[in-house]
Amino acid sequence: MARILILVAVLCVANYAEASGRGVTFPSLDGTALSGELFEASSRPAPAVVLVHMLTRHKDDWGNLPDRLEDAGITALTIDLRGHGDSTGSAQDLAAMVQDVRAAVQWLSARQGVRPGSIGLVGASLGASLALLATPDLPAVRAIGLLSPSLDYRGLRTDVNLVKRIGGRSMWFAASAEDPLALRTLGDFAAENSGPREQVISNAVAHGTALLEKDADVGRSLVDWLRRSLLS
Repeated sequence: MARILILVAVLCVANYAEASGRGVTFPSLDGTALSGELFEASSRPAPAVVLVHMLTRHKDDWGNLPDRLEDAGITALTIDLRGHGDSTGSAQDLAAMVQDVRAAVQWLSARQGVRPGSIGLVGASLGASLALLATPDLPAVRAIGLLSPSLDYRGLRTDVNLVKRIGGRSMWFAASAEDPLALRTLGDFAAENSGPREQVISNAVAHGTALLEKDADVGRSLVDWLRRSLLS
């Protein structure tokens, strides 16, 4: 009987965690219907963050990070890129996904309860490339975080000039010590960033959002950096 009660309690806690976000939909810049989940900070207006997932993943790929941001006083929006999760469109058109990221930031920035000009943008793997490509045209973005970035993701190319165009905005980088491509990219980007920057090199053998699961220090560093960058 006690074992059954414990199981019920665990399931209730899990369901509560899953239900803390609210499903939303919004159009990409070309009209493609996109899906997301919004985790609103209780005290508003609040700074806000858009989280952009990896290829073949979806908006639920961030574990408890959105809840932790919400608890820290930061509203979080997780999105499904086109062709992923509940969004429409083709998952093959990687370049068009830059429009999805821009649309998500613009949609979030326009919401009541979001502090103007206090937006963060965090991407993992493909999402890191998309975030970097989108940011120069998004003045509302004050901080950009990149998990396992790449200079060339299946033909979607980024370079150090993009980092220069971002200017003095705060940047955060994370990569596994066992991921040489991401490490090299991280080093190139960090050297060109003129603003505040932090980097985390993890000993976990993981890539993208898996770093958050395999190394708790990565998630702690990300939340702390966003708190300092957006709440100060």
